[in-house]
Amino acid sequence: MSGQDPTTAAGAAVPERVGVLGGGRMGAGIAHAFLLAGSQVVVVERDETAAGAAGERIRTSLRRSVERGSTERPIAALEGALETSIDAAVFADAGLVIEAVPEDRALKVESLHRIEAVVARTAAIASNTSSISIDDLGAELAHPERFLGLHFFNPVPASALVEVVVGGSTDQELVDDARGWVAALGKTAVVVADAPGFASSRLGVAIALEAIRMLEEGVATATDIDAAMELGYRHPTGPLRTTDIVGLDVRLGIAEELEAKLGARFAPPQLLRDLVADGHLGRKTGRGFYEWSE
Repeated sequence: MSGQDPTTAAGAAVPERVGVLGGGRMGAGIAHAFLLAGSQVVVVERDETAAGAAGERIRTSLRRSVERGSTERPIAALEGALETSIDAAVFADAGLVIEAVPEDRALKVESLHRIEAVVARTAAIASNTSSISIDDLGAELAHPERFLGLHFFNPVPASALVEVVVGGSTDQELVDDARGWVAALGKTAVVVADAPGFASSRLGVAIALEAIRMLEEGVATATDIDAAMELGYRHPTGPLRTTDIVGLDVRLGIAEELEAKLGARFAPPQLLRDLVADGHLGRKTGRGFYEWSE
């Protein structure tokens, strides 16, 4: 794979130029992480309004990192390494392009086609999917050997984990490169084979769905269910508060995907369906299992 520039942890390398398709919360967080690690990053959005919003989202998070002392790089250098666009052609000289659009298979396939049509043959392509099969997505590409999953966690700047998902056609050299990228970001990679829900989503969703069922059945309040996991099992955040942070709509989509692949044990509780239908998606809308305010 091409375009690597040694930068940070223990000789690990990040690509010199990284593309991100999708500048929402996850895409912006991924861009932020690579900018802090020394990459030039270009983010592509669907229109000028969305591109402008993505740029401002990323610049705001970069300023916060500088203010907290999370990086020694000056804000001018970080902002100067960021570019936004509505034209995927800007990915032509990227060594790595990450698709970070919403968790919808058709949208991801369309996005991956856009990426593959413009990147160099030596470029790596990754999906930030949290549940859709990498082999399924890779089958849509002309060169699935250069494709894998890089599943980042929300919020990306604070998360210590990246799940590297290996498809049946993924080249081993790419897997090794991905480990290096994650190390250069200051995060830990866990490498998993392509399977429904991978490792993290499958386990996380299983716990969250049971917590929602307990709330639905009146077993305990949301606060007490979360406290049981935080204090009893040392989870930093309980499953219901975590679902609010991730997004109830995101959890529902993953649960439906897992139910289709693994059976009724992943069937979404009615309470989750009702909250999503009512537009209560968690922190991003101000209400989920908890009330949120800025």
